[in-house]
Amino acid sequence: MGERNESLQKPGKMIIISLDGNMREALFWIGTFSFFVVFLIVFSNVLLPFIVGLVLAYFLNPVVGFLEIIGFSRLWATVMIIFSFIIALVFGLFILVPILSEQLFDFIKNVPSYFSRFQTAIVNQDMIWLGTYIGVDMSSLQSSLNSLISQAVELMKTLLPSLWNSGKAVMNMIMLFIFTPIVTFYMLLDWDKMIAKIDSWIPRNRLETVRSIFRQMNHGIAGFIRGQGTICLILACYYAVLLTLVGLNFGLLIGFLIGFIMFIPYVGTVVGFTLTIVLAWMQYWPHNWSWILLITCIFLIGQFFESYILQPKLVGLSVNLHPVWLMFALFAFGSLFGFTGMLLAIPAAAIVGVLVRFVLNCYLTSSLYYSPNVLEDCK
Repeated sequence: MGERNESLQKPGKMIIISLDGNMREALFWIGTFSFFVVFLIVFSNVLLPFIVGLVLAYFLNPVVGFLEIIGFSRLWATVMIIFSFIIALVFGLFILVPILSEQLFDFIKNVPSYFSRFQTAIVNQDMIWLGTYIGVDMSSLQSSLNSLISQAVELMKTLLPSLWNSGKAVMNMIMLFIFTPIVTFYMLLDWDKMIAKIDSWIPRNRLETVRSIFRQMNHGIAGFIRGQGTICLILACYYAVLLTLVGLNFGLLIGFLIGFIMFIPYVGTVVGFTLTIVLAWMQYWPHNWSWILLITCIFLIGQFFESYILQPKLVGLSVNLHPVWLMFALFAFGSLFGFTGMLLAIPAAAIVGVLVRFVLNCYLTSSLYYSPNVLEDCK
């Protein structure tokens, strides 16, 4: 009877030891990561000013550190950086915002006429070959296209003004411009204390491992954001100047918009090219095809310059992820957090990639991978 009790206690003792060791540590990290993800999902609607402030603090912290080295206190260095940033922002807003706002309102006002021109172009096209070779009823096809485009025109007439007049866009911009400098200021002021506090929370037996993981994350995020941010600025200036010079309506607005959305890989390219060509086609159709061809060449040259010169030099392999996984990250984070999620998709994918590679490396060096009798060892 005593032997039986002893044998029954052994499996229970093994389970307790397992839970007290590696299993409990694994559950801790899984729970921490899950809490972080749930927090992001719950508060996704109000995160943008805080995320932008955190990113700006992340970029500006080395400058504050340099000012500290040459003799400024942390407070005065932070005040100088934030003040300089606000002055540059206000100066840029006073120059660009009136022009961009005027072009934006003109664009919204002219959208219905653009749709009407598009409708006329489609309906008047000679597509008799569709009926000859494919058997499509041309009268019903043109009637359906006419109805769909008319509905789209009516939708745009009501949707675009209501989006702006509802005040949501205005409030979001006001919150972004008011709260972002405040968040950035406090983040910069307490950056070293914040990092030291987070470092003190790390389990002591895993301190160097966690620090190594964060260094890899920092390398990937910094390489992508700094490189891609520089690329966006260069492309925004390139497209804004050239599209304005060739006479494209709203060229300055479209150029800066393309530069901004280029921060989102693949999506920025597709949206930018489609928007540019559609506007050029509506403006110059049907008599000035040479201008449409010229604008297409401007975009293709910009994409070549970005893909083969800027990307390898400024971004390189910092993210270290396959393009398929990058596209998956864009769709996944976009579906969870909307436009903010798409902006954060690649840096977040870089973080997840570092964690996955670490877990995979732990598995490949563990007895679970090498032991031929691993299932029997677990019994």
